Amino acid sequence: MVKSEDINKILDILEETYPEAECALVHKNVYQLIIAVALSAQTTDKSVNQVTPALFEAYPAPDALAAAAPEEVAEYIKRIGMYKTKSKNIVGLAKVLVEKYNGQVPDDYDSLISLPGVGRKTANVVLSVGFGHQRIAVDTHVFRVSNRIGLTCEKDVLKTELSLMERIPEERWSRTHHSLIFHGRNCCDARKPKCDICPIASYCEYVLGPSK
Repeated sequence: MVKSEDINKILDILEETYPEAECALVHKNVYQLIIAVALSAQTTDKSVNQVTPALFEAYPAPDALAAAAPEEVAEYIKRIGMYKTKSKNIVGLAKVLVEKYNGQVPDDYDSLISLPGVGRKTANVVLSVGFGHQRIAVDTHVFRVSNRIGLTCEKDVLKTELSLMERIPEERWSRTHHSLIFHGRNCCDARKPKCDICPIASYCEYVLGPSK
């Protein structure tokens, strides 16, 4: 793995390279954020951003969405993957918000993952982006990039998250999440990484080979 003393250097370079790195899902409040993140599973943020404006216009608050039929909601999001399942989940999510949390999105992890359609990644994104907590949400980009360059060396998402939390200073967790996503989208491609132009190639295990 990358040496501990080099981790902050790598993160500094990534932050300098991607100063605009932040949540790409368009939202105006935490309710919109949690719905958008739930919809983004196995779907690009760009695709989600194409369907959410009309969805949020029709259902501007949890009570409106909670009262809707999943079949009606599905019509707004049918351009994204698994739209039927996701429509049921977000209606169910809204119902729990209304019935249990007075229409407010809870700001603690255990409450969030109890909501329909909300897993570990979604909960971490909501806590980080919506409430300002330091979190590392491991999506496909974060998992691939962090293991490829050698920030960690794990075979599954949970172990990757826990390892990154251990190796990266807590005050940098949320920013690192966004930096790794942007690096994955713009440079460290799954099939054809652009190692020749990578700003952290001199630290990367994929380029240098595993450290001894």
